[in-house]
Amino acid sequence: MGKGYFKKGDIGNPNGRPKGAQGKTTAKIKEAYQMLIEKNLDNMTDWLNDIAEDDPKQALELVLKLSEYIIPKLARQELTGADGDDLFQNVQFQFGPDVNDETGRIQSNEETE
Repeated sequence: MGKGYFKKGDIGNPNGRPKGAQGKTTAKIKEAYQMLIEKNLDNMTDWLNDIAEDDPKQALELVLKLSEYIIPKLARQELTGADGDDLFQNVQFQFGPDVNDETGRIQSNEETE
């Protein structure tokens, strides 16, 4: 593409970068980070064991933090029917008689005596 390829005011991609697409720099950083981790797996295991000896809770928290870079977080999902309505709009739960309702109570032996 030489100078003057686009007319003044025109842009090459009017919709912009597609959602989720990564720039070249981001891809290079992720690749470098992945290589760093892969080359230090044995070291990381030793470091994690050293931390766990003093503070197992801290070691577990570290594992959880690192997992965020490997395991994608799940997005919240709305449950809807085929027509788009809320699936739970007509759901009712019944847990037995109201404990404050005197008429529906089962009386114990102490109360009957």
